[in-house]
This record gives sequence, structure tokens and C-alpha cells, in this order.
Amino acid sequence: MSVHEPSFIVGADVEVPVPAAGEVWTVGAVILDRDGAAFAQKRSADRRLFPGTWDIVGGHVEAGETLLEALAREVEEETGWRLRRVRRFLGTTTWTGDDGGGIRHEADYLIEVDGDLDAPALEWTEHSAHGWFGRDDLGRLKENLGPGEFLIHDLIARAVEALPDTP
Repeated sequence: MSVHEPSFIVGADVEVPVPAAGEVWTVGAVILDRDGAAFAQKRSADRRLFPGTWDIVGGHVEAGETLLEALAREVEEETGWRLRRVRRFLGTTTWTGDDGGGIRHEADYLIEVDGDLDAPALEWTEHSAHGWFGRDDLGRLKENLGPGEFLIHDLIARAVEALPDTP
């Protein structure tokens, strides 16, 4: 249990899974801009896991962290933005990477951030590009993927398509 007071708001109905001992967990963040487009970053071609593919902000939960602490840390590390609000739990996925690291459980969230959305401070050693994806260009998220490898596309599509047509 964390002794730190979070610097972000968590919606009252947001589910936060509790990892079991020995499980490997990751977290992911779908970040939307004012127009309802979702942020994604392209993984560098030399990455061990999923090279050259589009990904949401996120990463592994470190020892002693809660899922939401890891989410806040990863958002800041990968973009320079600060987690402001966890709006909705998007679900849990269990997956096995192509790196031999075994089974991972991933908790994904729709979040709001503070910071300049036009100028993310990307980790250029890990990512080669970034973009905003609306309803009309979700297909780009399938670049460099084979059939059935559309986890990120499907996750972002669910978040974007659930929004009303007008703000």
C-alpha cells in the first residue's frame, strides 16, 4: 500500500485491479486531446518488444508501485506531461511478448493530463514518432502488424468511438 498521496484525481467508479504475488503487470494510458483524438507513439525499430509499431503511453509496474503510481510515472517519463485525472478503466489484457518475458497483465486507462499537448517530451531512444489519431485515421495504428495483433488499435478505437460526436 502506498503512503504517498496521489497528485491526480481518480474517478469514483474507476476499477483498479490488484496484482497477485508473482504476476508481471504493465499499465497503459489512452490520452485524448480536446478534439477527441488519441495520442500514440511509434516504437523505435530497434526495440525488443513490438519494434516499429504504434503504442500508447505506458510500461511495466515496478516493485513497490501501485498500478496508478506506475501510470503517473510512465506518463511523465514518456511525454513530460503530468497525470491529472483517471477518467475510466478500459480493461485488462493478458498478453505474451515476443521477448521471452512470459505472461503480462496490462491495465489500461483513459486519462487526462496537464502539459502542452502540442509538444510532448518523448524518449527518442525508445520512440521514433508520435501522432494524434481520430476516428478517421485509426487504420494507421495497424502499421507493421500482422493479423490479430491489433490490441492498441482496438483499445484506442474503443476509447475514441465511445465519445460523443460533438464536445
